[in-house]
Amino acid sequence: MKPEEKIKLIKSFAEEVVTEEELKELYKKKKKIIAYDGFEPSGQIHIAQGLLRAITVNKLTSTGINFKFLVADWFAMLNNKFGGDLKKIKIVGEYFIEVWKASGMNLKNVEFIWSSEYVKKTPEYWETVLKLSMHSTVQRVLRCGQIMGREDSINNPSAQILYPLMQAADIHHLRADITQLGLDQRKVNMLARDIFPKIGLKAPVVISHHMLLGLQFQPTEKTGIERKIAMKMSKSKPQTAIFMTDTTKEVEKKFNKAYCPEGKEEDNPVLEYAKYIVFELFDKIEIKRPEKFGGDLTIKNYEELKELYTKKKLHPMDLKKAIATYIDKALEPVRKHFRTNKKAKVLQEQVLKLDVTR
Repeated sequence: MKPEEKIKLIKSFAEEVVTEEELKELYKKKKKIIAYDGFEPSGQIHIAQGLLRAITVNKLTSTGINFKFLVADWFAMLNNKFGGDLKKIKIVGEYFIEVWKASGMNLKNVEFIWSSEYVKKTPEYWETVLKLSMHSTVQRVLRCGQIMGREDSINNPSAQILYPLMQAADIHHLRADITQLGLDQRKVNMLARDIFPKIGLKAPVVISHHMLLGLQFQPTEKTGIERKIAMKMSKSKPQTAIFMTDTTKEVEKKFNKAYCPEGKEEDNPVLEYAKYIVFELFDKIEIKRPEKFGGDLTIKNYEELKELYTKKKLHPMDLKKAIATYIDKALEPVRKHFRTNKKAKVLQEQVLKLDVTR
């Protein structure tokens, strides 16, 4: 692919690229391009972190990018996940890796790195954190607290200051040319872009991917990026999220209760899952309907589905059932892995005991 074609593929999942010109230069001039994303091991992993992440990583690596997954165990400890118990956090981190392995991700150009392990081997890491702190105001760093899932508050722990500075330092010490995280991580990525040149480092390209909506719509007065963050799928609201090892019954139950406004595409999570997951994994979908309601349908792409739905030629319940069926099919290889792989099975049992979201 030419650089322009690679960027077009990336824009199929990216909400924003800062900047496209810099990304094009990377493709033209650098042989080994590295992108990274970091995940706190914090419980079960939902389809935005699993299926959707596999799809986006596969697109990135198909353009020649090498991807580094940071299993951010120290960050989970800073964020007081599982009471800051690093042993429990590491169990969940191992579980995350097993999910990604089973999710259809092409692992040829993917590397898993533990925060606690690589930082111990990188003595200059803390010097970078200190330099970043010298060029950041407390107010701006605190605004990045959103990446921890926290609102601004004087009662938040001081870890809220350390966390964004460490995340910015990771970009440099993982040798990442690209930060490829969710739109909710934009503030800290832009902090890195602003500060890196001041301490003699090259600013990263920022590719912010789309965040899937939670299944049950939550009205909000927020606008723009803040609105998208407020409405995203979250494991803290388990009934609005599909987890990677949910049973068929659980998937069906959650979709039955999903918000799915008749004839509308905007703020419709069911159509979102069709667009960003189902039609990325399946060439077509079959929708079963009684003859009196129009009979069965074969739909070959998202645009066709959207047209049928917005013209009210497809009922919300039929849409829910169909998309639930295909999401369930996409999850089956992961469930099978956790049924048949001894290590994975033990990890899942341990995580379910630890996870308070179930």
